Amino acid sequence: MQLPSLLEPMGICSLTANSGEEATDVIENNVIHIALVDLSLPLRAGCTKGTPAGERILQLLRRLDSPPPTIVLRPRQASQRAADRSLARSMQEGAFTVVDRPARLETILDALRRVLRRCYRNEWPSY
Repeated sequence: MQLPSLLEPMGICSLTANSGEEATDVIENNVIHIALVDLSLPLRAGCTKGTPAGERILQLLRRLDSPPPTIVLRPRQASQRAADRSLARSMQEGAFTVVDRPARLETILDALRRVLRRCYRNEWPSY
């Protein structure tokens, strides 16, 4: 994703994870101000089979003392009913917004702007 390289010149540190295990480590060892969670993230690096780790990551973030605003990136849904269920689950887990794949960079940047406006008074949170 291009997002980390776009945000870095503005002094914004982006932490990335390629699996649910890596995401857990990142969450447990860093202050997270805004989370972008891909629901289809595999549980283990290189493992494409099995249940994705995205919902587990949402639950872990929600249980933090100060849960960060979370932007959920979800894969295309098979039906409107599946899309509605996925949206409801994400919102129950504390999602700020849900973005469907394939997501345009502008859509994600717009979601980040809305988080900043609503949660941080239009200023990126400091460490």
